[in-house]
Amino acid sequence: MPQKFTIKEIAFQAGLSPATVDRALHSRASVRQVTKDRVEAAIAELDRQYAAARLDGRKFTIDVVIQSPKRFSSAVRQAFEAELPLVRPASFRMRFHLEESMEEREIIAKLYSIARRGSHGIVLKVPATVAIETCLREIGARGVPIVTYVTDVAADLRLAYVGMENRKAGATAAHLLNKMKSPKRSKILLTLSSQTFQGEEQRRVGFLEYFARRNPTQDIVSVSEGLGVNRTTKTLVLAALEAHPEIDSVYSIGGGNRAILDAFAEARRPIDIFAAHDLDRTNKQLLQDGKLSFVLHHNFRQDARRVSLLFLKHYRLVPDTIEIEEADIGIAVPLSVQ
Repeated sequence: MPQKFTIKEIAFQAGLSPATVDRALHSRASVRQVTKDRVEAAIAELDRQYAAARLDGRKFTIDVVIQSPKRFSSAVRQAFEAELPLVRPASFRMRFHLEESMEEREIIAKLYSIARRGSHGIVLKVPATVAIETCLREIGARGVPIVTYVTDVAADLRLAYVGMENRKAGATAAHLLNKMKSPKRSKILLTLSSQTFQGEEQRRVGFLEYFARRNPTQDIVSVSEGLGVNRTTKTLVLAALEAHPEIDSVYSIGGGNRAILDAFAEARRPIDIFAAHDLDRTNKQLLQDGKLSFVLHHNFRQDARRVSLLFLKHYRLVPDTIEIEEADIGIAVPLSVQ
């Protein structure tokens, strides 16, 4: 069947060699099904992107590497696909690498593979481990600009950070919780997906610093390493509830909010206040159902616009004097999503 895209374009989008793509397109027996699926997905992605944008002007291929639960990465992908076709004077083609969990070695292998195949830039949300930062230093030395998203790495390893100011976000959540809580003695449960995500750790620090200044007698119990995945998050929360019968409020930094609610229900414990992050589909529904008290969020489409401007500035396609503002911290309550 004739293809509207060249083998080279498909290979670049799929992250495969041209020879492998050629074998897959001609249904050679030596090609695995997973490879055929990658080629089909790459062609479908190219179809969507070419239909969404007039590819006039310079074209850039940007790789988006995100480790997060699907509910978050899907919302980010939708925002980027909606916003980036509107960008001018250049056109952006996105290659998405979205996984709920990856081992450190898998992240490093993926990043090296992207750099080896060629990329005009990487948008990155992964843990800030020593080995990953060493990998980023080497990739940066090859001339591939890196923009971190929502969670950060060392400043000298990336072009810029995009997302809300995380320490300020944690302090904002603490302020609201402190104002909303009843005066009775109780504990707050703080949940992270992993302490290796620098952005989550900064939210935790901002939260604890606020209470240390404003309400130092408030007890806070932290759990982490559930990776925002429902099964592991529920197990961690159930253990915390058993160990601390005074917990009655939650600040969920790392997600897995349905699992947190299930754990409280299973333990037959009420939640006085439940604060969360990000207006993804799950959290919107939980707000509508009155299960969350408030959600801190930022606009994913505005984030996509900031990312595009950063790369345009890097490649000198827009004036260097253009300022890119910090993401605003929004507060959503049940009435705001009805």
